[in-house]
Amino acid sequence: MKFLKIPAATITRLSLYTRALEGLIKDQVTVVSSKKLAELCGVNPAQIRKDLAYFGQFGVRGVGYYVKELLFDIKKILGLHREWNLAIVGVGNLGCALVAHENFTKQGYRFVAAFDADPMKAGRKLVTGLMIYPPSDMQSVCRDKQVEMGVICTPPEFAQDIANRLVDAGVKAILNFAPTQIQAPEGIKVENVDFSVKLDNLAYYLTTS
Repeated sequence: MKFLKIPAATITRLSLYTRALEGLIKDQVTVVSSKKLAELCGVNPAQIRKDLAYFGQFGVRGVGYYVKELLFDIKKILGLHREWNLAIVGVGNLGCALVAHENFTKQGYRFVAAFDADPMKAGRKLVTGLMIYPPSDMQSVCRDKQVEMGVICTPPEFAQDIANRLVDAGVKAILNFAPTQIQAPEGIKVENVDFSVKLDNLAYYLTTS
C-alpha cells in the first residue's frame, strides 16, 4: 500500500517513533499515551497524532496506544515488516563499520554484496563473511542477489559513477555517504548523508549561542 503526499519529515519521525516503542517493549510497557511517546521522541503530542493520522486511526481515546500494535503498524507503513537486500560500495573504515553494525540487521536490512575498486580487496571476505567484488561485477552480482538498495561509501569523485552503475544493476534506492550530491533518474530514491553538514550546523550553534 502506497501513501501519497506524505511530508518527508513525517517519515523521519515515524522512524523515531519505532525506536521509542522498541524501548518501551524492552521495559515491558504495554500502553503509552501520546504525551509520553512525544516526550521520548522530542516532539509534541499533537505532532504524533497528526503524523499517524496520515495513515489511519490509531490508539484508543482516553487510553493511549497499545505499544506492540502501534510498533507493528508503523513498521508495516515503513516497509520494515520484511527484509531488504543491500549492497555496499567502498569497504574502507566507514563501509566496514556499516556492514558490521548490528542495528541494520535488527531493522531488517541485510548486506548481501560488497564492492571495492582496490584489487587487493577483491576476492577477500569481510569479518562478517561478506565477499568483496570488483565494481565490474556489480550488475551481475546485484541482480543475482536481488539487491534493492545501494550504500555508497566511496571518495566523492567516484560517487556519481557508482550511482550510475547501481542504477544500471537494477537498484531502486541509494544511500550516499560520499560528501557530494549525486544525481539519479526519476523513480530512483536518493538520500545523501554528509556528516560535515551536520558538523557545520553544530559549529553555527556554538558560534551563535
